[in-house]
Amino acid sequence: MNYFIFGGSGFIGTHLINYLKENKAGSKIYNLDIIENTHNGKSIFINCDVKSEINLNIPVSENDIIFNFAAIHVTPGHPDYDYFETNIKGAENITAFAEKFNVKKILFTSSIAPYGASEEMKMETTTPMPNTPYGISKLVAEKTHMIWQAKKNQQRQLTILRPGVVFGKGENGNFTRLYWSIKRHRFFYPGRKDTIKASIYVKELVRFMVFRIENKNIDIEIFNCTYEPAFTIEEISNSMMEITGMQRKIYKIPAGILKIAAGIIGAFGGKSIGIHPDRVKKLMISTNVSGKKMKTSGYNFHYTFDQALDDWFKDNNKEYLS
Repeated sequence: MNYFIFGGSGFIGTHLINYLKENKAGSKIYNLDIIENTHNGKSIFINCDVKSEINLNIPVSENDIIFNFAAIHVTPGHPDYDYFETNIKGAENITAFAEKFNVKKILFTSSIAPYGASEEMKMETTTPMPNTPYGISKLVAEKTHMIWQAKKNQQRQLTILRPGVVFGKGENGNFTRLYWSIKRHRFFYPGRKDTIKASIYVKELVRFMVFRIENKNIDIEIFNCTYEPAFTIEEISNSMMEITGMQRKIYKIPAGILKIAAGIIGAFGGKSIGIHPDRVKKLMISTNVSGKKMKTSGYNFHYTFDQALDDWFKDNNKEYLS
């Protein structure tokens, strides 16, 4: 059994390759991406743009496993067209590749973005209502994978994961920005402290991926991937400060003032350092996603939330979170 990881040079792909190399000796790991990420010999890099037909001059068997991480995902940050072209065309070409070689297992990393922005609890059975180009493109990509599975539904296994905020070494995203904002005394609670932010540690996520894809369930499975219950922004900030030894007083300021300030700073170049009006707006809306299905799936979590933060801190020699 070999592993084909589309988008393997990214944040999650890098951690999955590390995990597979340590735990699946004897298997070949192929990283198919447009950017080569040095994995110190842990994977075989193949330059591959998923927006085009995928043709590989290497053996592929029906027992191999495909992980699809290839996506444009930073939002805001890209023209609408980019999300649709990469995320939808990529799903079409990757499932066509699986079809060609009769590969029977695909794990697709989607997002919680298809649920749309609202305060209500989101279960896997919640009707998707995406309200961004990214969320729409991810929902269409999910359906594309489902069509692939349905063509031979007695033989094919499809696992779709919808992670909350994924954090860990190399993330350079929401948790990293939060840490540095707190450290530099630039973070304020935007109007409230109880905003729920569903999240999952990247090392926990890749462990769960391998756990699910190795089961024998020939079907379509969808899992929200987040700690259960999800934590509030205040709980996340307090844990982050405690684990990294920071002593900070975080003040709550009216949301309107913060949005105005972000707009002014953004107009003068603040977007380049992560101060973007759309990101401030996102901070004010909960990502209230249930992780009960993952919690009761038979998978044993390896890290608590605080242990995950501490492990991430250790990965940076206990100097910072990045």
